[in-house]
Amino acid sequence: MARHTLKLLIIAGARPNFMKIAPIVKAATAHNALAGNGEPTFAWKLVHTGQHYDTKMSGIFFEDLGIPAPDFNLGVGSGSHASQTANIMLRFEPVCLAEKPDWLVVVGDVNSTLACTLVASKLGIRVAHVEAGLRSYDRTMPEEINRILTDAVADLLLAPSSDACANLRREGIAAEKIHLVGNVMIDALRDNLRKAHNSRILETLDVKPGQYAYVTLHRPNNVDHRESLSAIVARLRKLAARLPIVFPIHPRTRKMLADFGIVCAGLPGLNIIEPIGYHDSLCLTEHARLVLTDSGGLQEESTYFLTPCLTLRPNTERPVTVTVGSNRLTSLATLEDDLEETLGLEPRLGRVPPFWDGLTAPRVLQTLMAASTAKPARQDREAVGTGSFLTANLRF
Repeated sequence: MARHTLKLLIIAGARPNFMKIAPIVKAATAHNALAGNGEPTFAWKLVHTGQHYDTKMSGIFFEDLGIPAPDFNLGVGSGSHASQTANIMLRFEPVCLAEKPDWLVVVGDVNSTLACTLVASKLGIRVAHVEAGLRSYDRTMPEEINRILTDAVADLLLAPSSDACANLRREGIAAEKIHLVGNVMIDALRDNLRKAHNSRILETLDVKPGQYAYVTLHRPNNVDHRESLSAIVARLRKLAARLPIVFPIHPRTRKMLADFGIVCAGLPGLNIIEPIGYHDSLCLTEHARLVLTDSGGLQEESTYFLTPCLTLRPNTERPVTVTVGSNRLTSLATLEDDLEETLGLEPRLGRVPPFWDGLTAPRVLQTLMAASTAKPARQDREAVGTGSFLTANLRF
């Protein structure tokens, strides 16, 4: 029997995307190596839009995760949401026209996700969205707009959790498009645990397991306003007086501290360092006494490690990290009390959510293969996503 090949274009734009595409690339490569005669294979090419483009925010993650050099680098760089999205669309369209993929695979919720989805959809190329259905219900967040619009036009919605499936159904998405596959971020985490355990970051920073706080803050609502950023630094100063803080500083946060003339470098107990690689970040998350963040990825990673996490946001698109995990939302008004309360809790909290098992990428590929053949009979797609048969014929 002739072997059928599915041609994929896989999109990566910003740092959160890299951890999500790495397991998909790895699973596709492993499947191709073991595929029997007649089994479909994947011919994939990687497109890096260049939304995050410097070594600290992009290159180091490609190296850490073992992601091959992209086949296409659009080099869009920074800019306003409108200019960045438009430039990605202009530069991505010729790639689609030349490559003519069977599927565009997008992940997450950054501008690259939406821009590439719009281009492919208008060219009649099917789109699969990995991490579909996440909602914060806060449309002041640019990522929320990207999520809603991407899901509205995508052909295959690959959800990480049951609540995401429910969100999509409420929005009127056809049931046959929705598949619960699990959290691909956890595939990357599990794949990299050994390297994370070999990290020397704790020794380098002279901190001990369970005796430091790990902080990452970069969202505009927190760092783009003098009052909020000053208040955050004041809270960190108080925390650092009783618990050492490790704070890899995002370029945006560093810029705003300088612009506002807020001094935090050299404060006792506050260890501000340059952005770090994936393995060092996993090590810090696993061994922290607590995490303070506004990052979606750290909410998930701390939940997997059962590390207490305070998310400095009024909402989260990952509510499962709150309902079953170790995460808790906080605000500037309550942060001091929430920090105090968290330090009084057990050092490990919550449980790992369902389907955070390291097998999401194979389920993604199996679902792509199934969607590329004859249309299946109507059935409960959420149940299909959970069935063990979903990976039975996929070699990995």
